[in-house]
Amino acid sequence: MNKTRGQRIALNTIGVVVAVLFAFPTYWMITSAFKPSNALLSLDYDLVPLSVTLDNFVSALEQPGFTVHLTNSLIVTLGAVACSLVAGVLAAFPLARLRFRGRKGFLLLVLIAQMAPMEALFIPMFLLMQDAGLLNQLPSLLLVYFAITLPFTVWALRGFVQGIPYELEEAAMVDGCGRFGAFRKVVLPLLGPGLVATSVFAFITAWNEFLYALVFMRDSDKQTLPVWLSTFKTVFGTDWGGIMAASVLYALPALIFFLLVQRKLVSGATAGALKG
Repeated sequence: MNKTRGQRIALNTIGVVVAVLFAFPTYWMITSAFKPSNALLSLDYDLVPLSVTLDNFVSALEQPGFTVHLTNSLIVTLGAVACSLVAGVLAAFPLARLRFRGRKGFLLLVLIAQMAPMEALFIPMFLLMQDAGLLNQLPSLLLVYFAITLPFTVWALRGFVQGIPYELEEAAMVDGCGRFGAFRKVVLPLLGPGLVATSVFAFITAWNEFLYALVFMRDSDKQTLPVWLSTFKTVFGTDWGGIMAASVLYALPALIFFLLVQRKLVSGATAGALKG
């Protein structure tokens, strides 16, 4: 059923309004990062800064521990994403293609693990890492983030594998490929969009996590960027300009990661069909 011009205009207007509402906090954070201190504390809400300064970014970068915390965040986040993708692909393929006893029960457990809130797993995770002697060690955060992101990765990639026609694998095996060869040359390239979607979710989940990083890491030089952001609020007040600038710097790695992987959305959707 074709929509009238008035309906399209109304829907587009609603879409623009919703987009503006969601984008405004980010816009306010970015503009506030460039405002001088007196403008930040002013009662006038200037949507466009009347004066621009980089002092807030200088203050943020001079805050102790930025480089160390950034390195720690990159290590645990990228490590968790890589482990989650590898384990997720290896689990999703047999769950989508094979039929074995206990398969539905295992899928139910994966779904339950995905629905469980992170806070509910805090005490068991803490006791587990304490018994393993991994508290105050970066591998503990990597394992926690891996465990948190894996259920969603398995569940999502299973859906993507099911969306790939099995006839493509059969055709590859007829041409001489084994099952692993068909998986590598046909299924894996076609999983590009799924790998991108799940990797972005895993990256954002691990990158933004605060509670585990705060409690598990006792030494400040082993904590991550979300904990570093909390150092701008002290008993003497909050450095609003510094925390806004730090938030912009904090968001850049996630943006860069998305820009790097989003190219695979289109190329991954067509590459597998050209091989075999």
